[in-house]
Amino acid sequence: MTENILVGLVTLAAACVLLSPRVRALAGWRATVTPLASIIGSGFLVSVPLLAREVGIWAIVAMAGLIAASYIVGEAIRFNIAHVEPLLEDEKSAGNHRLAVGLERLSHFVLAFAYFVSVAYYLVLLGNFLLKGIGVEDANLARLIATGILATLGLLGMTRGLGMLEGLEEYTVGVNLAVIAALLAGLLLYNGNALTAGDWRLPADTPEIDWHTGRVVLGLLIVVQGFETSRFIGDEFDAKTRIRTMRYAQLIAAAVYLAFFSLVTVLFGKLGGDEGIAAIVGLVGHVAPVLPLILVVSAVASQFSASVADSVGGAGLIEDITHGRLTPRATYPLIAAVAIAVTWGTDVFRLVTLASQAFALFYFAQCAVALTLAWGLTGLKARRRRMALFLVAGLISLCVTVLGIPSGS
Repeated sequence: MTENILVGLVTLAAACVLLSPRVRALAGWRATVTPLASIIGSGFLVSVPLLAREVGIWAIVAMAGLIAASYIVGEAIRFNIAHVEPLLEDEKSAGNHRLAVGLERLSHFVLAFAYFVSVAYYLVLLGNFLLKGIGVEDANLARLIATGILATLGLLGMTRGLGMLEGLEEYTVGVNLAVIAALLAGLLLYNGNALTAGDWRLPADTPEIDWHTGRVVLGLLIVVQGFETSRFIGDEFDAKTRIRTMRYAQLIAAAVYLAFFSLVTVLFGKLGGDEGIAAIVGLVGHVAPVLPLILVVSAVASQFSASVADSVGGAGLIEDITHGRLTPRATYPLIAAVAIAVTWGTDVFRLVTLASQAFALFYFAQCAVALTLAWGLTGLKARRRRMALFLVAGLISLCVTVLGIPSGS
């Protein structure tokens, strides 16, 4: 009873703050919450069962590694916001750095494909979490749910556009963050009670850690992906704001993830034979009986709004790449068709890795852009250090693209 009250009160209090007009009106917060929501949205939901199965009690170490890798890649994205974006607006300067500009434009093709994959990823997760909430686990039924939503979005986008649905993200982000705050509060109480009662202990069984494990962890980059969204909100925020708030978002996400895994690892033994992608729903029931329901509602809403956001982002990129020859309304059915093909051509674990690889390929291209431009800017401050950093970031991204494999493979 105490757990339910605590979780309910924290959820309501956090939601009231995060959804208040005053907070939503803060430009700095809006610029921070866009990448933050992308980083901890779906990744927060799927990381527990995946890392628990692959690395056991070392999950927090694996997560720390993923966070560090994403932060290094984020430095390349931030460099490109500061130095590449001005080139794209100045034809004369662009002519002096043709390779960097060419790679930048090529990266947009890669990102468009990554968005196509991520739309499928979000909606397959939605189907799995929705079914888990009613006690059903059926991969094909989850695919059917995702397919139905994709077909609806494609038809709606073609006939009326998706502008009417874009505003959902503003609210689902706040709700999702509120639920995460409540989950952390519930886990803190659970760990405190276990320590007081003398029952706190980590699971004894730990999977063998080997090269295969490392490849699986590489394939989980998607759980910390999303910081690149700051790169594409230049119509709303200036470069300095986006650079600063992207860094804030990554640091906040890092703190949330590390706190979460430090508190949830004690529950890994209660997963039992539940190795499904939505296993966290059953797991949090040990923390507070009301948490599974809250988590499912939040997951369904956040995955739907994320799929809409990436559909809009993908359509916008295609319009930009084709110089307006393909309008968003013409592109939405294409996105839906590709996403449906991806949905039925992969299982959910392979889809997690495929999404990681797609975004890692975009990150690799962005690191190549940053490295190429830094090479050409001979007067750049800390030039050699930055070039070394971009090289490392590019190699990390390439390793994810080439070596990442699905959990359970």
